[in-house]
Amino acid sequence: MSAMINNCAIRRTSSFLHRPRTRTLSTKSSTKSNIERTNMFGKTQRAIEEITSKLGLPQYRAKQIYQWIYSKGSTLFQDMANIPKDLQHKLESNYFIRYGQILESQLSKDGTRKMLIQFNNDSKATVETVFIPESHRGTLCVSSQVGCSLSCRFCHTGTQSLYRNLTAAEIIGQYMISAWKEGDFPRLQNQKPNISNVVFMGQGEPLYNFRNVSAAVGVLTDKEGIAMAPWRIIISTSGVAPLIPRIATELRVGLAVSLHSADNDLRTEIMPINKTYPLPMLMQSCAEFAAQAGPQARRITFEYVMLDGINDSDKDAKRLVGLIKNLPAHVNIIPFNPWPGSIYRPSSAAKVTEFCHIIRTSGIHASVRTPRGDDIFAACGQLKSTHVTRTSNLSKAAAATDLAC
Repeated sequence: MSAMINNCAIRRTSSFLHRPRTRTLSTKSSTKSNIERTNMFGKTQRAIEEITSKLGLPQYRAKQIYQWIYSKGSTLFQDMANIPKDLQHKLESNYFIRYGQILESQLSKDGTRKMLIQFNNDSKATVETVFIPESHRGTLCVSSQVGCSLSCRFCHTGTQSLYRNLTAAEIIGQYMISAWKEGDFPRLQNQKPNISNVVFMGQGEPLYNFRNVSAAVGVLTDKEGIAMAPWRIIISTSGVAPLIPRIATELRVGLAVSLHSADNDLRTEIMPINKTYPLPMLMQSCAEFAAQAGPQARRITFEYVMLDGINDSDKDAKRLVGLIKNLPAHVNIIPFNPWPGSIYRPSSAAKVTEFCHIIRTSGIHASVRTPRGDDIFAACGQLKSTHVTRTSNLSKAAAATDLAC
């Protein structure tokens, strides 16, 4: 982590410990290692039905197990009160429930929390997840990939090469870990959740992991499980045009587009994905999304990071208006958040204000995003699995020591 880490509240844990109870089953089968058992977390209700069917159990048992895992947040089969003891033992013998492992937790001075989460005890499979509390909502920013392949020049994540896609379980796991952390589990009747919204704006390009993102959204919105309203979820894309309409027709959630320039050549320079999916193609896909989306998810958020002397002129603002004026649009203007090694500078406050004014006076909704968590590198464009670099450096140092001995 950065030097800022000394100013943060850091918690290290060997595993995710927020559980309803901590006793273990006293059976020989429960002593099996996790290598011999399968993680049931992340499985859909249908997948659990296949498991219970093979055990010769009625279908309603799958629904009960599913609800315990996702609606009640249980991580121990023995806590599933309406499941017979013998079935609890059988499940414990062959399965476990694990979300992921918190390596570090940092708390910003503004209340934003960033967590570094590891999966499958793989030092490279780490992502950063951010919770942003506000007076009227709590937004969780989740990652969809370890690293990123897009190399957007203004984004810190783009400096970390893609390691792999996250599974649906690993995406949902970020929510479950955060929900326990923020007090949403164990759930109480009529309790207002602290995490009210989920945005796929963390590390990675969600549409390059469409299958697993789709499965994760299915669990997040399932009324038998987490039961989050689809309109409270937003998927942000850098512009994978062919898949954008499917966000409306299949996932039925909100759309945000990382636009950052309305000039095709400039966008290609700062976002290489524009070579593959240039602005005309991207705008056509956005129009298709708007035509097919439900009324609550129809408006598209266009994200625009302000880079001093690059894309922040009055001409740039007017070009943006011309590009999106026929779409149901909201422009989210983002002051650039510097990170170590970045070549850009943030636009002045006066430039940001004038840019926003031009868009608003054209009749398009616009707002300036208030940076949150920038003191712990949790703000937009600052996420990176820095534990990977640190671990790599430590390994190299250890290797050098061995060679010297």
